[in-house]
Amino acid sequence: MVFWKIREEITPLYAVEYGGSRINGGELTIYAPGKQIRSRGDILNLGMLTIRITSPMEDILKISVSHFEGAADPGPFTGIEEYDPRVNIVESEEQIIFQTGNTKAVVDKQPDSWGIRFLDGDRELTSTGLKNMAYMKNRDNGKCYMVEQLALDVGEYVYGMGERFTPFVKNGQIVEMWNEDGGTASEIAYKNIPFYLTNKGYGVLVSNPGDVSYEVASEKVERIQFSLEGERLDYYIINGGTPKGTIKKYTDLTGKPSLPPAWSFGLWLTTSFTTDYDEETTSGFIDGMAKRDIPLRRFFSF
Repeated sequence: MVFWKIREEITPLYAVEYGGSRINGGELTIYAPGKQIRSRGDILNLGMLTIRITSPMEDILKISVSHFEGAADPGPFTGIEEYDPRVNIVESEEQIIFQTGNTKAVVDKQPDSWGIRFLDGDRELTSTGLKNMAYMKNRDNGKCYMVEQLALDVGEYVYGMGERFTPFVKNGQIVEMWNEDGGTASEIAYKNIPFYLTNKGYGVLVSNPGDVSYEVASEKVERIQFSLEGERLDYYIINGGTPKGTIKKYTDLTGKPSLPPAWSFGLWLTTSFTTDYDEETTSGFIDGMAKRDIPLRRFFSF
């Protein structure tokens, strides 16, 4: 029964049920206590998570989950384009619906059924539910972590997360967002991007410039978990309808790269794995390219 156990040094605080909400213009704030409240006594020594839902662009939802909002966050921060889209928030006794374009976040208000479902029209993309969204504290070293687990459907495959040298489909992998020089035969990568895409046509961007740890259908086969150190976790649900449409929205949100210079599309030749750097060796490379009519420019890197 190891699956159900938490490490002894970890104290978890899960979002357990809907505790209240506030609507301020295009922002929906949800308060989720760490245990079910049945009487006044249940509110004593009670932790809580605050969830804010906004939209920077049509069909994109920003989810901000925080525990202690007074903690300093020096950045750097991900550059995001804000388009001020039209947002519609509708509340009933059972639920709150936050909608931008065709994309909805449906918050369950009913007792014993906490969760937020993310929909494309009537089609469910993913969701977070009981014991998925959490704040974890390590009593041994005092470090704190924010955790989220989003649902993966049967036959749903996860791609992306920047440059990687592991299998293209990320299901079953543990992926660490931390740039390191590890070569091309390891799980370490040079260009990590905390963004993934699935074959259901949506993507998720975790807005954090530091270390983000992913469990992609590995710890729980029906969930993708991402976690980071700190008191706040921001992520974006990006719904472009198709993988191609979602990539377009992702680049609209984060910015598109400029076109590299023409010479960068040519053949690259390096001596970084050559131990002999004498003039004969390097001149031989240059002469070999000239013999093969390969356009050549000299670029020196030290």
